[in-house]
Amino acid sequence: MKPKIIFWFLFVCVISPPLCAQQNQKLDSLLHVYKTQKDDTLKVLTLEKLAYGYLYIDINKSFEYSNEGLHLSHRLDYEYGSALSNLSIGTANAVLNQPDSARIYWNKALKIFEKLRKYGAIGRTNRNLAILGYETGNYATALSHIQRSITIFREKINDSLSLANSLDTKSKIHVYQGNYKLALIPSLQSLRILDKLNEPQWLAHALNNLGIIEFYNGNFLKAIEHNERALEIYRKLGLNWWIAQALNDIGNAQFYLKDYQMAESTLNECVIVAREIGNQSVLGTALNNLGKTLVKINMVDKGIGKLEESLKIAEEMDAKNKVVERLNDLGKAYTEKGNTNRAIAYYNKAIVLADSIGAKDNLKNGYFHRSKSYAKINRFKEAYLDQERLRILNDSLYNEKKSHQIQELLTIYETEKKEQQIALQEQEITVLEQKAEISNLQKLLMGIGLLLSLVGFYGIRQKLKRNKLEKEKVDAELEFKKKELTTHALNLARKNETLENLKLKAQELKQKENTGTGYNQLIRSINFDLQDDNNWENFSRYFEEVHKDFNSNVKTKYPDVTSNELRLLALLKMNLSSKEIANILNISAEGIKKARYRLRKKLDLTTEDSLQDLVLSL
Repeated sequence: MKPKIIFWFLFVCVISPPLCAQQNQKLDSLLHVYKTQKDDTLKVLTLEKLAYGYLYIDINKSFEYSNEGLHLSHRLDYEYGSALSNLSIGTANAVLNQPDSARIYWNKALKIFEKLRKYGAIGRTNRNLAILGYETGNYATALSHIQRSITIFREKINDSLSLANSLDTKSKIHVYQGNYKLALIPSLQSLRILDKLNEPQWLAHALNNLGIIEFYNGNFLKAIEHNERALEIYRKLGLNWWIAQALNDIGNAQFYLKDYQMAESTLNECVIVAREIGNQSVLGTALNNLGKTLVKINMVDKGIGKLEESLKIAEEMDAKNKVVERLNDLGKAYTEKGNTNRAIAYYNKAIVLADSIGAKDNLKNGYFHRSKSYAKINRFKEAYLDQERLRILNDSLYNEKKSHQIQELLTIYETEKKEQQIALQEQEITVLEQKAEISNLQKLLMGIGLLLSLVGFYGIRQKLKRNKLEKEKVDAELEFKKKELTTHALNLARKNETLENLKLKAQELKQKENTGTGYNQLIRSINFDLQDDNNWENFSRYFEEVHKDFNSNVKTKYPDVTSNELRLLALLKMNLSSKEIANILNISAEGIKKARYRLRKKLDLTTEDSLQDLVLSL
């Protein structure tokens, strides 16, 4: 959804606030100052501002002023100036889409900033490196840099705006990875900070990012709501570049809500704005979305025209993923027109390109629609082959998706765990401070006989406060343990489900390939893991920490309950679904029904009694 130039614009604004935030600072006045200055540190700072001023006007002049600043800093032995000049040279390389050079110069700048302990510059440079990391697909590096940036703005300096921007960047990294649920956490944290600051432009950027996350999570109405708030701000500020972006995002969400009339109106406005400002990237995306919308409202020929214009822009920009998407969309449009052979020709191109760049989702899309097109013209053999390719690809994508979901769940769990630990530590510090305060106050008041009654009153009041804090700490610990228990249970269910699927697949392959040795060993390994009691022991330990005395209460009331029935009762106590319970206990859904029926008989329940209500009351 977002072209690279957006991010270069964002970090230029962060690096050089005077130029991005104050439009009245003219280049000619800077040049006048520069010509009258002697060769000193102030001139280095002026050269840095000139470098950023010419960044989007004359890139060669930007390099010229940056290099002059670097040479002057070396002559003056002005380390801070050297760092600033390296930073601006790196930024110019980034704008020219030369990421390797940008990284080299930014790392040089970062090394000097760290030596000088210039924490604000360290935080912003790390943020730039994080943006560069996720733009080039190095997500682990990007997350490492942005976490350093967040830590600095949280712990070293009080810069709420930079902290909010860094959190927003962290959210974008998760979006690029496809971790849309995980992206919500830093995005909402950023928005909470920006809501309290008088920084409308940055608030709008955060709202736009949140809209993108909600879109990918399938919450299209929320996506529109956030982007409309952002659009209102962009209109007030006259930021046409961002107006076009927000209009495109709103129109796309309206398309997925099947509100095609509104989508057409919004996207037409976006196309007009994008053409006016010469924003080819947003123009291409908006034309593609508009083309799909026109096809949906039976204006097929007009829609095809927009799609072909969009394809041409993507090819000129060498945006291969976009090219594949638009080839597939043209194939669908020609299918709607009834020109099946033309549709197949577009699908052929899309499939070849998608396969060459490893774009599996787009490849899947191409196979699926080409298969339907082959079937329409009675080329059933080709249709069958595409379906086979699609089945193999779906298996691969399913396994990747499952692995991705488990990893995302674990990451969310670790994030929440760390946040909970921080909250507990803060409460412990508060309790200790209260204790120290009480202790000092008591020592002071003990020597004052006339105020003994006041000491007693104050002591009771402080004790009540302390008790309240300790209760909050206990509640926080309990809530944390509940989250651990639920996460552990879901991980256990997912693990068993995945192992069972692997086992079935291994048995299927064993039958097909008439060989047993390797597959038998694999099946035995899977069975061993499915029956591993260590997993259940870990779960039981978590369960007992949250639901103390549950097992002993059950045994006291119902001494005939077996250990397997006790396991079932524990899972029912957690209010898990029958499918989740079946996966955890490694039995079929029918087996769960039978187990529940036997358990009801043992607990002496009638058909009118609720087993779930009884378990929850224990």
